[in-house]
Formats: sequence, C-alpha cells, structure tokens
Amino acid sequence: MRMRRMAAALALLGGLAGVLPAVAQEAWPNRPLRLVVGFPAGGPTDIPARIIAEKLRGQFSQPVVVENRSGAGGRIALDHVLAQPRDGHTLLVCTYIDALNSMSASRPYALGEMAPISQITRAYYALVVPNGLPAANVAEFVALAKARAEGMAFGHVGPASMPNLVARMFEGAAGVSMVEVPYRGTPPVLQDLIAGRLQLFVGPLVNTMPLAQAGQVRAIGVTSPQRLAVAPEVPTLVEQGMELVAFGWLGICGGAGTPPAVVRRMNELVVAAVASPEYRTAVEGTGAAAVSSTPAELERLMQDTVTQYGAVIRRFNIPMD
Repeated sequence: MRMRRMAAALALLGGLAGVLPAVAQEAWPNRPLRLVVGFPAGGPTDIPARIIAEKLRGQFSQPVVVENRSGAGGRIALDHVLAQPRDGHTLLVCTYIDALNSMSASRPYALGEMAPISQITRAYYALVVPNGLPAANVAEFVALAKARAEGMAFGHVGPASMPNLVARMFEGAAGVSMVEVPYRGTPPVLQDLIAGRLQLFVGPLVNTMPLAQAGQVRAIGVTSPQRLAVAPEVPTLVEQGMELVAFGWLGICGGAGTPPAVVRRMNELVVAAVASPEYRTAVEGTGAAAVSSTPAELERLMQDTVTQYGAVIRRFNIPMD
C-alpha cells in the first residue's frame, strides 16, 4: 500500500512537471501590453504599430495599447522602455534611429540593452529636385553640382535622419560638395524644394512620389537595389553607376533580459501580423515594404546600421545630441 501511494505521488509530480512550464507561459501577459512609439500618432512609425497591436489583441486576454512618447529623435521612448521591468509587457517600436542613438556622446547606451524581436518594415528613399533645375538624372545633377561654385543646397529633417545621412552618402559617392539646410519637418522642405530654394531632397516615398507623379518635382533616383513597384519609372542609383543602397527600418524590441519564451512568442505573432494582407496593404501604401525577421536577423541589422551610417556620421561630423 505504501509503495503504491509513493508511486502515485511520483506520477503526480511527473505530471505537474509538464504542466508548470505551460502555466508560467500562460501568466504572460498578466496586465496590458504596451507598444511604445517614439513619434507622433498618424505617422509612418505609428501606423504599422497600430495594425500590429490590433492583430495582437486577438491573441491575448489582456489589452494591447499603442503609446506615443515622441521627442528627441525617439530617445524619449527608448529611455522609457529601457526603464521598465524587462518582462515583455512594455515593448518598443524600434527604428534605425534607435540603433544610431547608441552613438550619442552625452547619453550613450549599448545595443545589447535591447532585445530584438522582429523587423516590421523597410523603407527606401527618393532623390527629388525642383523642376527648374536642368537635371533629369544623377549624372546631370552631379555635373551641375560640380560646376556650381556656391554648391547645391539639400534639405533634411534632423542631424541623423535618413534624409541627412543619405544626402551625405550621395555627396561622398558623387564627389561633390553640398550645403545642408535643416528643417523641423518634411512639408516645409518640400515647399522650398518646389519653389527652387533647395536643389535636392532625399525623402520618403510617401511624401516625394505623389509630388513627382503630379509633376511638381522631379525624381532622379531611388536608393533601393531594384526599381520599386510604387515608382517603376524612377531608376535606382545603382543603375546610374552609383553603388549606393540605403534604407530605413522599423522593428519591435524589448529590453535586454526579456524572457526568451516571450521573445519567441512575440516573434511568432509579429511575423504573422506582418504577413497579413491588411498590414501589407497599409504599409505598402506608405511606400515601404512589409518585412519580418528573426530576432538574430534584427540584431544583425541594428549592428549593420551602426556600421554603415556610423561611418557617415563620423566622416561628416554629424552631431548625435
């Protein structure tokens, strides 16, 4: 009898051993899950986040909310997420800017402080010029720039923004000298470009291509490796003899120390959300591509971002603070 009771007890313990890990996993999330966005609502960073949040809501009994904490080039959102418990309840819509923020002189942090989950978008850029500039392609623009004593003026929306970084990369690859003109946002840059007060803007397709297709500006190249479906008439820089490919990206990240099981589960859910027709349609409408990844692939992308654009930042002494 005693031996039978011991055998029954051991059998029960063995059964619990298989149940306990499942119970632990089911405990997450046990409160609302937040996706923190470092930019204002309604923008190209916010829109993908809201679609993914909507897809996640159907998977959890807890609410999934998008929280906008804009300012300081995404640093306010990044700092907030890293200051929260690393339990997978507060996640960041991370961007290429967050990777570059690791180069800040006054507020540096290590890339290893983030736990990559998945990439969610990839966005290429168009080089646009005013209609009054007699340059129909990159070669003609470069010839004009070399002949112009005062230099071509390009607009950008922040020191380490992609419009600034890619314009500097173009400047270096073309062997020309240009004058930067900073702005607080894309609309005033485009207004001055249309008016001819600027000679170049490297801008997101969602902003530049409607104007180009309406005949208000001229697109002379895109930064993608192949021509884009949203702008099939615009040749790439590579086609025009310039080995320059550049893109911005968005992803989902947690803080380092987020439980591996949470990272794996979130990766599965985010990859499924990115593959959905609703997400792809919305993202492609902004001129970007819906792209997912493994956590390891996003980690490499973050490191590659610092390597590629960090070299530009150092070469042109671009301030990171």
